[in-house]
Amino acid sequence: MSEKKSTLTRRDFIRGAGCAAVGVAVGLPVLAEEVAKEPVIKSRVVLIRNQGVVNDAGKIGSELVEQMLDDAMVALFGKEKPVDCWRQIVSAKDIVGIKSNVWKYLPTPPEVEQAIRKRLLEVGVAADNISVDDRGVLGNGIFQKATALINTRPMRTHALSGVGGVIKNPIMFDPEPWTYHDNACASLAKIWNLPLVKDKVRLNVLVMLTPQFHNIGLHHFDPAYVWSYNGLIVSTDPVAADSVGLRIIQRKRQLVFGEDRPLQPTAHHIALADKEYHLGHSETNNIELIRLGWESDILI
Repeated sequence: MSEKKSTLTRRDFIRGAGCAAVGVAVGLPVLAEEVAKEPVIKSRVVLIRNQGVVNDAGKIGSELVEQMLDDAMVALFGKEKPVDCWRQIVSAKDIVGIKSNVWKYLPTPPEVEQAIRKRLLEVGVAADNISVDDRGVLGNGIFQKATALINTRPMRTHALSGVGGVIKNPIMFDPEPWTYHDNACASLAKIWNLPLVKDKVRLNVLVMLTPQFHNIGLHHFDPAYVWSYNGLIVSTDPVAADSVGLRIIQRKRQLVFGEDRPLQPTAHHIALADKEYHLGHSETNNIELIRLGWESDILI
């Protein structure tokens, strides 16, 4: 799981920028043909699963979640110790907001939030400089002053955007979140340019422990449409993370419904986040997917 340390900035890494982008950043002229020749730097995504992390009663094992996140971070950043991986993205001086999700039927599990908080504390971030919030971020002093954000939520189908994933999760940083609903939330990537969000998200943890693969109408939930996938998707690229999650959701729908049944609406905001807003990579050939742990019914 070792890797050479990249000399690109985090922002370049997230956007999958090539060497040409680095040249622009330092003021060097770049010819169009040079841009065309430069290879795309793939976005690394870690998909990790553990068969026992969700038991038959639906209880989530906190220690297993912590181990899964640790193993994912080691694979993502190539350090031997998980805490050293966290030091790649946050420092003791940071003020950190953990952007969670509180949808009552399928919220971000507290076990995931706690695992993230534990590692932040080990890095040296003061407890008073860490907060977990969702709908209250605009009134939360930590989020208002945050120098770093950790973005985490469960993957689920969504009546307005096809799926709700980590791209959509910062929507509460806008006081008028409904303004993104047009055209199946096609402009969701614009959220990432809001002052409280831009260049602050250091990590995305898309929770795939019990994802929802189908819904009927706004805020609809039926336990028949969730399953114990027992996974986490971890990446610095929110578009790549959502793209991998979407492929798993689509494959699950094919298996359950016996046909290729498109999402209603389609989740085209993920591709648009790549092609129009250049937030990250959505195409499989631009994603380096690392699969760890339980392989049964992995669907990707």
